[in-house]
Amino acid sequence: MIKKTSWILFVTMAIVIGLYPGIYFLIPREFGLLSSKKTELLNNIFWNIGFYTHIILGGLALLIGWIQFNSKMRTRNILLHRQVGKLYLIAVFLSSIAGIYIGFYATGGIVSSLGFISLGIIWFYTTLMAYLHIRNKRIEQHQKMMIYSYAACFAAVTLRIWLPILIMIFGDFNKAYVIVAWLCWVPNLLVAKLITSRIV
Repeated sequence: MIKKTSWILFVTMAIVIGLYPGIYFLIPREFGLLSSKKTELLNNIFWNIGFYTHIILGGLALLIGWIQFNSKMRTRNILLHRQVGKLYLIAVFLSSIAGIYIGFYATGGIVSSLGFISLGIIWFYTTLMAYLHIRNKRIEQHQKMMIYSYAACFAAVTLRIWLPILIMIFGDFNKAYVIVAWLCWVPNLLVAKLITSRIV
């Protein structure tokens, strides 16, 4: 019962936050994080391309990635698994590269930038390794790297859980953001480590 409830919660959060980027197209975008950005940056075409590439494709990866961990769906329709995997791969590669780029402009300075750039690199690397492993029929290694990849992807969810908590604790958005730049993904990878250690 606990396992089923946890899975439902996990999928629900992935879907909700996966659809979250749509908000930027429904209401004026100067809210939340963007309200802390300078007008000059918000008007920069390259930053905007990076930002929207990151959130749209990152949202897509989050929205479809959980499907790959459904063993029944994977067993019944391997073709769907492969097609979703290809879409996830493309979305992650483009979103992670864009994330690395906009990471240089992260609110909070160098510490925040290093956190988000590191996340982008790890997300790209683990996904690339998952692809290379499956190309070489190394199923177990592929599964492990995909768990790490989606753990990095799930940082979009954990960031939105931790950030309001940290803002309440410190009463300062910038201080909270510096911490969440690392807290949103480091624990995720530790959880991924625990999960993959059970795969033999």
